[in-house]
Amino acid sequence: MLIAIAIMALGALVLGAALGYAAVRFKVEGDPIVEKIDAILPQTQCGQCGFPGCKPYAEAIAKGEADINQCPPGGDEGVRKLADLLGKEYKPLSAEHGQEKPKAVAVIREELCIGCTLCIQACPVDAIVGAAKQMHTVVESLCTGCELCIKPCPVECIDMVPVPETLETWKWKYPVIEIKPADNRKAA
Repeated sequence: MLIAIAIMALGALVLGAALGYAAVRFKVEGDPIVEKIDAILPQTQCGQCGFPGCKPYAEAIAKGEADINQCPPGGDEGVRKLADLLGKEYKPLSAEHGQEKPKAVAVIREELCIGCTLCIQACPVDAIVGAAKQMHTVVESLCTGCELCIKPCPVECIDMVPVPETLETWKWKYPVIEIKPADNRKAA
């Protein structure tokens, strides 16, 4: 009887150690669904959705605290992808949070720039370079088009220029017309 209890205790100890090791070794750092939602969002960090960035918005969607149609930069395509991922019904983009616009980048009219650094402080992705009382410029490859740099500029020297559609920036648009299945019956 004591041998059976000892064997069971040893088995429980070995299995407990294996489970403890597996919990440490295979620990998931974050919620995988949040990561998938965040990957769909455009990463503009613009705050138009009512959250300070794309990651907090993704967390709110995952918790059910925010709707999937609050991201104007992601547009209709982003809402469709989120609906597909989460198994929810598609909803049109919320007019309360803004309208979908073509992708654009900020351009500073450098002859008007006074070097106040307010645009640098407002940029969430550090796409604006320059120094105090010096001309600033935008690194176009880093600019997300969030428009957060426009409002703080005291001399209004920042314009949003649409990104031309090239092979790298082109995206497939959903069909505009409804596609219906062909009628296989022949006329008699």
